Amino acid sequence: MADPSTYRPASGEIPTSPGVYRFRDAHGRVIYVGKAKNLRARLSNYFQDIAGLHPRTQTMVTTAASVEWTVVGTEVEALSLEYQWIKEYEPRFNVKYRDDKSYPYLAVTMADEFPRAHVMRGAKRKGTRYFGPYGHAWAIRETLDLLLRVFPIRTCTSGVFKRAAASGRPCLLGYIDKCSAPCVGRISPEHHRALAEDFCAFMAGDTGRFVRRIEADMKVAAAAQEYERAARLRDDLQALQRALEKNAVVLSDATDADIFGLAGDELEAAVQVFHVRGGRIRGQRGWVVEKVEDVTDEDLVAQLLLQVYGDADGGQGAGGGASVPREVLVPVLPTDASQLADWLRGIRGARVDIRIPQRGEKRELAQTVTANAEHALALHRTRRAGDLTTRSQALRELQEALTLDTAPLRIECYDISHTQGSYQMASMVVFEDGLPRKSEYRMFSIKGADGDGARDDTEAMHEVITRRFKRYVDDTDQRQHLLPQAPPSSGEVDPQAPEPKRFAYPPNLVVVDGGPPQVAAAQRALDELGITDVALVGLAKRLEEVWVPDDDYPVILQRSSQGLYLLQRVRDEAHRFAITAHRQRRSKGMTVSVLDDVPGLGPVRAKEVLRVFGSLKKLRAASADEIASVRGIGPATAAAVFDALHPATPGASPGTMES
Repeated sequence: MADPSTYRPASGEIPTSPGVYRFRDAHGRVIYVGKAKNLRARLSNYFQDIAGLHPRTQTMVTTAASVEWTVVGTEVEALSLEYQWIKEYEPRFNVKYRDDKSYPYLAVTMADEFPRAHVMRGAKRKGTRYFGPYGHAWAIRETLDLLLRVFPIRTCTSGVFKRAAASGRPCLLGYIDKCSAPCVGRISPEHHRALAEDFCAFMAGDTGRFVRRIEADMKVAAAAQEYERAARLRDDLQALQRALEKNAVVLSDATDADIFGLAGDELEAAVQVFHVRGGRIRGQRGWVVEKVEDVTDEDLVAQLLLQVYGDADGGQGAGGGASVPREVLVPVLPTDASQLADWLRGIRGARVDIRIPQRGEKRELAQTVTANAEHALALHRTRRAGDLTTRSQALRELQEALTLDTAPLRIECYDISHTQGSYQMASMVVFEDGLPRKSEYRMFSIKGADGDGARDDTEAMHEVITRRFKRYVDDTDQRQHLLPQAPPSSGEVDPQAPEPKRFAYPPNLVVVDGGPPQVAAAQRALDELGITDVALVGLAKRLEEVWVPDDDYPVILQRSSQGLYLLQRVRDEAHRFAITAHRQRRSKGMTVSVLDDVPGLGPVRAKEVLRVFGSLKKLRAASADEIASVRGIGPATAAAVFDALHPATPGASPGTMES
């Protein structure tokens, strides 16, 4: 733990201008990012008597080893830069909103030549419009099934689309008029894109235009005595109306607004938002947050709006969390509400009102959203009762049992996976503050001394520990070389200054899957690199014994110990990730080996064949004629591929079936 007085800048060195500041730990990692109207006044609060600080703020300033700042011109610029840095560095002491569950979205891939509508979860991609989030995936599928009658856009995967294009036959949806079948040329790319844009417009709330258009077409068809066409249009109109009924009208004035509700205590908070477009609820989403510092509700709402709208893009669909509506209704006005409104106006390109609803149906709906937040917080407490306390207890138990100087806030675990020595892979998983940090997971392909793999698990463990920490040493040396030898006493920095790479951060604790042999191999690798400030243990599966280097007896943790439970979670996650990596490499290796010996088929064309068919199983089910339809594959090569995949029937003609 550092003494804040050792890195406190002189008061006269800190400017009084608006700006953004960063606290770093001893390894140069950003652990907290904040903004201020007056940098001098804000930073002085951190360097007062430590006993007067909030406990979490105490932990932050004692973990930090330096502070630096960047001056900007306006408070809006400070707001934008703060968001960018929080997103880039993911500081562990900043407020982080986590989705309280995995929400499904309706996504339309507008960046594709033929846009596709499908249900998705997880990270969003550029060029794709999103609608939702929805409470259940089946709700999206029901809505999509109804709308495909009116907007028959593509919903199939790339593999299905390419196979249909190769065979010249559409899938079932194409035959029942729920897809315009662009795969076989029934519709041009331009007309299909127009269909997709109409579909997106309807989902975004522009529903009246399409209802009126279909009603007018139906009347024209009936007047012209085209009764079959009029009946189809009538069914289309009913499908649109049923889709609209799934989203009840909640605001009679067709308001576009995001309505937030907040509920919390001194440790955690839950947030819910209803996305209202055209007066109808188009989506709902929730987050939970652990209060890692002494923050008010106003601060929480400010950080929430930064996160929700920080990635806003005009190309993404309305109704999703990333689009900015005309009104943002909040339970309390956020800190620097006027600056946030200016920032949102710059994103939306039009005025955005941030306010508290005072009366009428908007206030009633806001109360409903707050009730949802209270329910979500109660459910979160039930599911993860004592989670924050439990994680802190686990880290404290490990610190005491392993006699560490500090709690192991960053734990890395390594495991080896192979099949009888072949396709050897190693995994590295990272847990920070007792939670997995999946963005920093890594997998290693084991090379061995001769390039054909390691002789056993101990040699593989020695190799992966060496490779990981050699990167740490190299990255640290490179950063020290790039930085000036005598940094100025002022904390002011250039925002373009080089940042530590991900491998430049050492863990507090390294865990290897295994007993004394694996621990000894890992310790030998650390010794060879001169690493002395990283603790090392091994967790043996049989009796869950914790082995430390150069000790004849293991450390025995109680079976009910939270520290042991955390080590087991870390070890099991490393094992899962290693097996996944091994299976991927084995599958790829076995696939390539089957096609390696096919005459006239090089690695580039073999890869193209597999890409078109999607898997070796589907390639094996294809005929020689279908294989020959792949670009660059002639009839002779296709026949050779077919024969290689069907060695049991060498006498049969390629692509034919025996009676």
